[in-house]
Amino acid sequence: MSIMGRLRLYLLLTVIFYLSSINIGFSQTSEKESFTELEGQVLKIINEHRKLIGLSELMYNKEVYNEARKHSLNMAAGRTPFSHDGFDERYDRLMKEVGGTSMAENVALGQTTAQEAVDSWLNSKGHKQNIEGDFNLTGIGIARENDGDLYFTQIFLLNKSIK
Repeated sequence: MSIMGRLRLYLLLTVIFYLSSINIGFSQTSEKESFTELEGQVLKIINEHRKLIGLSELMYNKEVYNEARKHSLNMAAGRTPFSHDGFDERYDRLMKEVGGTSMAENVALGQTTAQEAVDSWLNSKGHKQNIEGDFNLTGIGIARENDGDLYFTQIFLLNKSIK
């Protein structure tokens, strides 16, 4: 593995450790469940796919993660249907907080592993276009519904000022 590869892996593990150590403070017990490892696996698989086709890796961004996580929590709690409802509001918030020129979003429901979620996206033309799009930042949020189903949200953002 190259020095850059090891550095990226170290940074990803540092982010995963940080996220697993913070208390987000959600009110419902099911919303406190941490999916940090699974979210990190999704990012790893997505970045491996992007590298295989000659694209740069996506960088984790905390603000983008927070929006993805909130959307998955809202879907899991039934506050919003399984959909892209609220995308425009997420876009507006992220453009204010992070900046950028474009954004896309993938959602998935019912997959039980990171590989299943990514495979389902790669087998869907629109989701695959997002994965392979001109983006450099991402965040993945996962939440569990009371019946056990997992909701995945991945947000992609392009901010050319962030290298």
